[in-house]
Parts: sequence; C-alpha cells; structure tokens
Amino acid sequence: MSTLDRAGEAGPTTALPPGGPEPAATGRPAPTGQRTTPRVLAARVGVGAGLVLMTVAFVYPFVWLVSASLKPRSDVFDNRLIPETLTFENYVEVWNAAPMAAWLLNTAFVTVMATLTVTVSSALVAWGFARYRFRGRHVLFGLVLASMMVPGAATMIPTYLIWDSLGMVGTLTPLWAGNLFGTAFYIFLLRQFFLGLPPELFDAAEIDGAGHWGVFWHVALPLTRPALVVVALFEFQAAWTDLMRGLIYLRDREDFTVPRGLKSMLDQFGFGGEWHWELVVTASVITTVPMIVVFFLGQRQIIQGVATTGSKG
Repeated sequence: MSTLDRAGEAGPTTALPPGGPEPAATGRPAPTGQRTTPRVLAARVGVGAGLVLMTVAFVYPFVWLVSASLKPRSDVFDNRLIPETLTFENYVEVWNAAPMAAWLLNTAFVTVMATLTVTVSSALVAWGFARYRFRGRHVLFGLVLASMMVPGAATMIPTYLIWDSLGMVGTLTPLWAGNLFGTAFYIFLLRQFFLGLPPELFDAAEIDGAGHWGVFWHVALPLTRPALVVVALFEFQAAWTDLMRGLIYLRDREDFTVPRGLKSMLDQFGFGGEWHWELVVTASVITTVPMIVVFFLGQRQIIQGVATTGSKG
C-alpha cells in the first residue's frame, strides 16, 4: 500500500454536499449586487429632482386651469389650486353662452378628415420615393423638403384665392382638404421608415402575385404602424388646435371650430367689458381634455414610432 493510500485511510472523511463539492474559499465576500457609491446616488437624486421639477412646470398650468374653471368669477385669479368656493355652474353656463356642442362636432370632423387624408397621402408619396427608382427622384424629394422652408405666411394669400375661386370660403373644407396632397415633414418621416424595411419582403410579395397597391396596403403599411400612429397623432393635435385657418375661412358662428370659438369667446367675454374669465377658462378645459386623452392612449406608439424611425435609414 502506498503512502497516499495509507494517508487516505487514516485521514478523516468528509461528506460532500448533494450539489457537488464547494468551491474553495477565496477570502472575498460573495457578490451581492453592484454597490451604489455616493456619487451615483447623488446623480440619481439630481436626475429625479429635475424630472419632478419639469413635470410640475408642465402640469401646473393645466391644474391651474382646471382649478380656475371651478371657481366663481371673483376668485378666478386668486392662484389657489384648491378653490375656496367650489362650483360647477361654469360648465353649465358655458354651454348656454356658446354653441360648444356644434364647435366640438365641427372640430372633430375637421380633425378626423385632416388626420386621415394627410396620413394616407403622405404614406403614398413616401412609399413612391422609398420603393421606386425613377429619373429625377432625388430632385423631386429635395423639392419636397425645400417646401418646408417656405413660411406659411408666404402662401396664405394665394391659398385663400384658390379656395375663394372654388367657392369654399365660409365652409370647413379649406381646413382639411389641403392635406390631400400630403405634408413634407410627414413624407420625410415615413420615407425614412420605409427605407429601413427589408426590400426582400416586398420582392417576395410581388413574386407571389401581389400588385403595387397590394404590396403597399398589405405589406408596407402594417409594418409601418408605429410611424403612421405618430403622424396621425401629430396631425390630430395640429388640426385640433388650428386657429389661423379658422380665422381666415370661417364666417358663421355655428361653423366655428373650438379654437375659433374660443377666440370669439375671448373677444366677447374677455375684452368686451363683461370679463367673464370663468367661462373662458372653462371652455379651455373642455377643449384641452380630449387632446390629453388622445395622447395618453397613444403615448406608447409615439415613443415606439419616434425611436424606431430615428434608428432607420
């Protein structure tokens, strides 16, 4: 018997754990997670405090607006966020003082039509620039981008003369029909998204017998849903808050949109000597709430669409 065998027989026997032999001790404690240093903690606290301050700065005006709408006329500007005298009569009076229902319906119609037309038309133009190769494609796309540099005031009078010659002044049509031709920014946004999609998908669809419209409608559009939602939400907000075109084209009070109606209420109750500011702020709350709801429902799509569009092309 060798010396090693005799040592093994003489030495004490130790039972091994069920999971196998334990690792040798190294003298260092087992890691329990990344240790937070004071500098990292201070940075986190600073970022959190900054975010809280920015949130308060953005939310405070709307909270003040809601609070002012629940106060009587004498307390509107007392700067108390919690009204001393709480009243809901302003929301009843504003419906009697102005045709709010008609204004909301007009605004909803204009907003929906503007959103649908600009989304579809911009997607069609962007698909043409992204998918097809033709002579002068880059020049035409450059002209589309150059149109963003033209200020709206430069085209305001010619556009008005066109609608006036068509007999559309005084109607809601000029407020949305211009979107039938797309918008340069949305065309650029969607084109960049289309360029980031694998072209093999469209080639395979064409090999399977899909036509140009089928490839666009059944393959390209479903893949670009985040970008389409971003375009739709941006245009929804722009059309819902558009005051300039309402001032230019609308004449009758019953045909006003909400921004145009708020301007008329401001002229009547704000600068006309009556000073019914409680009605003005109440109408502003009624106008703002739908936009908050829409953006709350679509915030995930906005983040996804902007992030994915920025990483493509």
